[in-house]
Amino acid sequence: MENDLLHSFIHVIDAGSLSKAAEKLYLSSTALMKQMNVLEAQIGVQLLIRTHHGIRATDAGMSLYADAKFLLQYSEQAIARAHQAASTSPYLIRIGTSILNPCTVLVDLWNTISETYPQFKMKMVPFHGAEPCPTAYETLGKDFDVMVGAYDSANGANAFQALKLGEHRISVAVSREHPLARKDLLSVPDFSGEHLVMMQPGISPLMDGLRDYVRTEHPAIHIQDHPPQYTMELFNRCEERGAVLLTLDGWKEVHPFLVTIPVDWPYTIPYGVLYPLKPSKSVQLFVRALQEAVGSPQLLNHR
Repeated sequence: MENDLLHSFIHVIDAGSLSKAAEKLYLSSTALMKQMNVLEAQIGVQLLIRTHHGIRATDAGMSLYADAKFLLQYSEQAIARAHQAASTSPYLIRIGTSILNPCTVLVDLWNTISETYPQFKMKMVPFHGAEPCPTAYETLGKDFDVMVGAYDSANGANAFQALKLGEHRISVAVSREHPLARKDLLSVPDFSGEHLVMMQPGISPLMDGLRDYVRTEHPAIHIQDHPPQYTMELFNRCEERGAVLLTLDGWKEVHPFLVTIPVDWPYTIPYGVLYPLKPSKSVQLFVRALQEAVGSPQLLNHR
């Protein structure tokens, strides 16, 4: 809201010298002189008289000087009042978080822009979530307003919107004692003879496509189904039985006794900020702010 030309003009009058004002403004005298010429051209009257003893204002200049100081002071007060209003009546955004749906990526993103949006206040709401977790998605807008999670049409029975933040690489997790744990990157033939635990068919087209690929191209791999939910019990069971669990690289910190290893296949799954299909005003404004932060909006509706 502050006018740079008026701000410089006030400094020139106060200093009585172009060079002294330029020094305070961290400008060259030439640059400051150009600013004053532009200001006079915009207003259409002479504001300054340049003498051998410095700079003095014309009558028009003194009139503008008084009004400019008032305008800039009023502008600063208006900004201060806006910040005060925002701090006394913030929009509260409840962020759902769990072991498999950590909100770290959202919090990190928000920290980069939070000073621009002081009207928002965050509250973490822990829940016992799994991925995909129908219960968690159903509580969006009830127990909490937004959450971070992976998604595809596996969530079809639940209505929500998603602002995409990135892609999770579909990886595998094995016990630290498993022979595959010593590898930094796996190829699919490495699983030959192994039990690959993955989501049961008919839930996720993405996972169904991966399943078809494994069965067709690598029949020596034994696929074992698990229910749609990823739970800590599932991670424990795979660690105890030495099975190879299909997982996401974003979950590498979930279980301390499992090692998450990438696979040289092209399978990824999007993740982002999930929020209700009919969000409240505060959530709409929050998501709009996030859209501006991540660049081009990448909104997806899931029904």
